[in-house]
Amino acid sequence: MAVPPVYGIFGWPVAHSRSPAMHNAAFAALGIPGVYVAFPVAPQRLRDAVTGVRAMGIAGLNVTLPHKEAIMDLVDAVDPAARAIGAVNTIYRDGDRLVGENTDAPGLARALSEAGVDLTDKHVTVLGAGGAARASVVGLGLAGARRIAVAARREEAAHTLVADVHGAVPNTTVVAIPMPSLADALRATDVLVQATSATLGDPQQAEAFARSLPLSALPGHAVVTDLVYKPRVTSVLHICQARGLATVDGTGMLLHQGALAFERWTGRSAPLDVMRGVFESEM
Repeated sequence: MAVPPVYGIFGWPVAHSRSPAMHNAAFAALGIPGVYVAFPVAPQRLRDAVTGVRAMGIAGLNVTLPHKEAIMDLVDAVDPAARAIGAVNTIYRDGDRLVGENTDAPGLARALSEAGVDLTDKHVTVLGAGGAARASVVGLGLAGARRIAVAARREEAAHTLVADVHGAVPNTTVVAIPMPSLADALRATDVLVQATSATLGDPQQAEAFARSLPLSALPGHAVVTDLVYKPRVTSVLHICQARGLATVDGTGMLLHQGALAFERWTGRSAPLDVMRGVFESEM
């Protein structure tokens, strides 16, 4: 009896991941043979785990914390956009080669497009300078944003991000701005991306963070998205909704990055409604 192709996710910990439920439902919906498994991989065993992928012929992988950066040195090639972001979250096979890419970047662009946001020639402000912020800058730049301003608590980290992603988004002006200048940047912002972890966790701290931002400077047409998906309506989104601004929660990026990985592995369009239904049921 033929063994179906095996896909999976590497993480530590990884038991909380919704990816197995989403992908297995997608395989079933399209009648594609395949099984998706969560693999708990300790950081010191990552190299061994990648060797196992090669030896067992695992068909494709997602990668989550804390392995997104370290795994870049263990695959055969890395997509240029993922290299600029500095993180890989999807691995696919090209013959015998393992290739890493980052579907978070186009996943955000797809989520905003699904919400009716056209990024062409738009001015974007991104809060944060970590991995999520890097993916946001690359994804929105490739989707057509004209100018992206990056603001972070550590201004030097914002400057490093700008330098690192420059070659990946040659048609977009990307600049680092100091936090004291954030209000001026927000006045010219079409899309605001909250890409820090500050709205995750302690509600009082999240509320204090949101209140510290000059969100009142945003124009009435601005769209605000927060990449944190739990809580679904973060402190930042709550304030912006109260002002009547359009908002997009973080679930869309998570859904679409998974759908893009599915499409890369199978060559089939992902059944978004099925994957969304599974995701919603587990929220």
